[in-house]
Amino acid sequence: MTSTSVIESSSGTQAVDRAATLLTLVVEAEAAVTFGELSEAAGLARSTTSRLLSALERTRLVERVETGEYIGGPLFALYAARHDRNAELARLARPMLRAIGEETGETVHLAVANGGRVSHIDQVDSTFLLGARDWTDVEVPAHCSALGKVLLAWHVLELPEGPLERVTHRTLRSRADLEADLEATRSRGFAITRDELEIGLSGVAAPVLGPEATTVATVGISGPTARLEDRVDHVGRLLMDQTEALSALLRHGTRTEA
Repeated sequence: MTSTSVIESSSGTQAVDRAATLLTLVVEAEAAVTFGELSEAAGLARSTTSRLLSALERTRLVERVETGEYIGGPLFALYAARHDRNAELARLARPMLRAIGEETGETVHLAVANGGRVSHIDQVDSTFLLGARDWTDVEVPAHCSALGKVLLAWHVLELPEGPLERVTHRTLRSRADLEADLEATRSRGFAITRDELEIGLSGVAAPVLGPEATTVATVGISGPTARLEDRVDHVGRLLMDQTEALSALLRHGTRTEA
């Protein structure tokens, strides 16, 4: 390769890096971004910024709205339409689920609200011989599971009307009992169940926040009550730490300060 080719190759790589920086700034922004904000944040000359943004517009990676500001382009909408949202969420969450599983040894669940019910969309199995069953695609009453309590506590699901379904003798008996439990859940930051879905089965779960700090999913673990009862607080804090990291990723890579 001649020296001229090396210079051209280096220049091309630099242009790609700069365009990628601008695209990242647009996609991670909470709202539409002005030309000046992009030029300043990227540390680029206005002429360079203009040239790169034009290229990104031509390839439908960014779009300029009526105000002249920039948002993510139609290719992002096309990608989202062609891919299942829950599958994408599960893909992003999978490393976190594995990390929680390795730390606790218990079965780890990822769930979302679906038609007023709790829908399990991914699971990492327990490393113990005695672990929880496979709950993927199994629907359970929201007030009986830690995952469901999170979705109820953060108002993703509506409180059930009428008498609560009794699954075991430990299931919450009344709406007042449930509301008190949900208030405690919000206060501590994670939900707990003990023998409320199955005798001998306990669970802990925490919320996952998406854009605008709305709860989009919940991550939890389940396992034998005898093995979990002395670790509830530790597991709860672990889940909160891990779901906060996933929430930050979903909120464009920013972490909110406590």
